[in-house]
Amino acid sequence: MNQLLRLLFFGTIVRLVVLVVIGLRITGQTRLPRSGPAIICANHNSHLDTLVLMTIFPLRLLAKLRPVAAAEYFLKNRILAWFALHIIGIIPLQRDRSSHTEHPLAKCSEALERGEILIIYPEGSRGEPESLASFHSGIAHLAKRHPNVPIYPVFIYGLGKVLPKGEKILVPFFCDLAIGEPIVWSGSKQVFMDLLHLKMQELSVVLNWGYYDL
Repeated sequence: MNQLLRLLFFGTIVRLVVLVVIGLRITGQTRLPRSGPAIICANHNSHLDTLVLMTIFPLRLLAKLRPVAAAEYFLKNRILAWFALHIIGIIPLQRDRSSHTEHPLAKCSEALERGEILIIYPEGSRGEPESLASFHSGIAHLAKRHPNVPIYPVFIYGLGKVLPKGEKILVPFFCDLAIGEPIVWSGSKQVFMDLLHLKMQELSVVLNWGYYDL
């Protein structure tokens, strides 16, 4: 039943919003992985980011898509937790390790071993519209654990204006999304993080938005 509800939600409601309200333009869609394991690594300015990223994949891959999201936010009440876990299909990330013995990336690793596709925001949380924060190193640790899993950098522009942080009403605005060539673990945390930053900067130029000041 949950899989059917998930399919109906993304196949009808979310796709209608993307087509009618957002006017999404995609660059490099043919680069998307056609199977897992894989990691989608994107900038994050809006709750719409996850919904939009999940709609650019074919519906046959919906069951494989697993956004990684903060447990303290998305599991804070029963209704939101049910929706996040069963409709969005999140992997809850426990960022406070003081009360948990399991490694925070354990469930992400298990998902990759099952051949799933993770959606990760290395900034950690939503920032100001169209402004990129520094990346957290969790993505590097995950890449090191799975050195052969391709990581696809994705740059999103405009969704922070459609639904900014703290707002509940959608504002129609043309949005752009660029998908880059995949990268893999480089053997060095610093080299990997620098490469990821560079790829995001290059994608911003593809969209004629200009470099972020990282």
